Amino acid sequence: MKLICFDLEGPLAPQDNAYELMKLFPTGGKTFEVISRYDDLATLEGRKDYEPGDTLALTAPFLAYHGITEEQITAMGQGSRLTSGALELISRLKSVKWQIFCISTSYEQYALSVTQRLGIASQNVACTHFPLDRIRQLLSNRDFALLGQAEERMATLSDDAEIKQHLDRFYQRDLARTSSGRILAEVKPVGGRRKVEALEDFASVTAKPLSQWVVVGDSITDARMLQAVDRAGGLAIAFNANEYALPYCTISLASTRLDDLWGVLEAWQTGKRRAVELAVRESEASGGREDRGWFHWVSGSKDISHALDIHRRIRVLVRHEAAKLG
Repeated sequence: MKLICFDLEGPLAPQDNAYELMKLFPTGGKTFEVISRYDDLATLEGRKDYEPGDTLALTAPFLAYHGITEEQITAMGQGSRLTSGALELISRLKSVKWQIFCISTSYEQYALSVTQRLGIASQNVACTHFPLDRIRQLLSNRDFALLGQAEERMATLSDDAEIKQHLDRFYQRDLARTSSGRILAEVKPVGGRRKVEALEDFASVTAKPLSQWVVVGDSITDARMLQAVDRAGGLAIAFNANEYALPYCTISLASTRLDDLWGVLEAWQTGKRRAVELAVRESEASGGREDRGWFHWVSGSKDISHALDIHRRIRVLVRHEAAKLG
């Protein structure tokens, strides 16, 4: 049995769905960037009960406040761009009987729309449950005023210390005292440990340990999943990754096309990690070409600075504005 699990945003679709939704209203893009940075800071400090990707819970009150609907999220998934080569790679994998899964922090309306277009079965998708239309009913006039004031303040924030101080106060004190505070309990984004738990659930269903899995991710929400699979002896692939994900993978690929992974996946199929290492070392020695095919063997490496430079450059080409998010 050949098993592969993709993160959605980055490997399969280049945009950040929550970011694009927030940009549907004035100042929403800036608000999301501040909240995303707060998410990074909370994750890096190891805050108890906080998972990378909880940004999607923190933005929920603002989406409800501005009248964004579940129907809009679904439509965005139906019309979003796919990462170049994603459809081709998945079609090719299916033709040789790979089982394909997706674990995404994305809101379910978006994730299920995109994965359906790619031909990934819904029962093989784990993503963030998001009852936005019901959440909107929780908002009161007091919430409207508080959220409006918070948006105005966030538009002025850029320093990490100020972001942490202001958003700690807003989420842990001000919002917690309103009906909107219930919103955060309604949304449990699938990131960090929750991605590992989702993968373990899929592993249990297929009766295959993590050592038999290939996973593909790119950001801070994927780091624990990549690390878990690499440590188990599976194949953890970082695709156009940032500094939060790259150190935890087995191999990395920086490329404008996802289907550049095909040769590596063939090697995994025939000879597991040893065959992959031989193939990647050979590609690493010859180098990529322009914006494609930059492979690196990362597991056990002490210096990944050269690889990270290439990933940063190509990540911007593929993901544009979303590339700057954690």
